[in-house]
Amino acid sequence: MAKEKTLEDLFYDTLKDIYFAERQILRALPKMARAAQSSELKAGFEKHREETEAQVERLQQVFEKFGKRAQGKTCEAIQGIIAEGEEIMEEFKGTPALDAGLISAAQSVEHYEIARYGTLKTWAATLGLKDVVALLDQTLQEETATDKKLSQLATTAANQKAKAA
Repeated sequence: MAKEKTLEDLFYDTLKDIYFAERQILRALPKMARAAQSSELKAGFEKHREETEAQVERLQQVFEKFGKRAQGKTCEAIQGIIAEGEEIMEEFKGTPALDAGLISAAQSVEHYEIARYGTLKTWAATLGLKDVVALLDQTLQEETATDKKLSQLATTAANQKAKAA
């Protein structure tokens, strides 16, 4: 008879999912930075790569506090979102709409991360993992701030540049 799954099991499974996702994002961000046309967007992607490195380290701390080894689990959702971003880079390369498309792809990633970290934070609180809640909340705040910066870049520059063409 199969073992009954608990919130702890779900937390661990989702933690492995976001760990895999963050490591995939680390590989995608340099490509996005190279593809970006605006220096501000390029710099934003480079800064977010540094943030993501710290987030991966934070996730490793979460695994440790949870008493499990850090390991990823294939996340097809993030692979699909990254593939869509690569399509945008290919299809819109050299066009005025490229940066708007890159921002859109990046926001899809951010929204996925915000959903995952919000859920993990709530579950950690339910499981009484106070130290883990603080670590997850720090990352959640960073992801939310990145999403806001991307929205600002889109509305103040990239979308207008794409429209004007």
